[in-house]
Amino acid sequence: MDIRKIKKLIELLEESSLTEIEIVEGEESVRLSRGNFNTGAVAQPQLPAGVQAAAWSAPGAAAPAAPVAPAPEPEEETVPEGELVRAPMVGTYYAASSPDVDAFISLGQQVSEGETMCIIEAMKMFNQIEAETSGTVVAILVENGQPVEFDQPLFVIR
Repeated sequence: MDIRKIKKLIELLEESSLTEIEIVEGEESVRLSRGNFNTGAVAQPQLPAGVQAAAWSAPGAAAPAAPVAPAPEPEEETVPEGELVRAPMVGTYYAASSPDVDAFISLGQQVSEGETMCIIEAMKMFNQIEAETSGTVVAILVENGQPVEFDQPLFVIR
């Protein structure tokens, strides 16, 4: 990639509110990102195998940002004793099949093994999550519409 193009990309990054830009031309690509670096913008060309890559930096590209305070430690959530129903996939949790109907389950409800407890949308597919054991729902650990991670606890059944 031509060095003039890279310099122009650095100028565009400096003038905009973007924090990162990536350009791909054929097998070559350049990614510029601005962050908490003392050197400002950094370009990292990604070249075909066997070609050495060089790091580019623009002097004075961005002033260093104010130091970031460490995130407060999350408070320990107390999860009631019982059998956890976990998310089998990454996706979005839905308590009901549509917004205008009641939730599949509610707190204190008796559920039986195989009963639908919620839906997780993943890649435009709606997957029904079923109870793995019979019992009473003693905790619902997620909110409707909340993104969930793989193996994240969703419910507690006792």
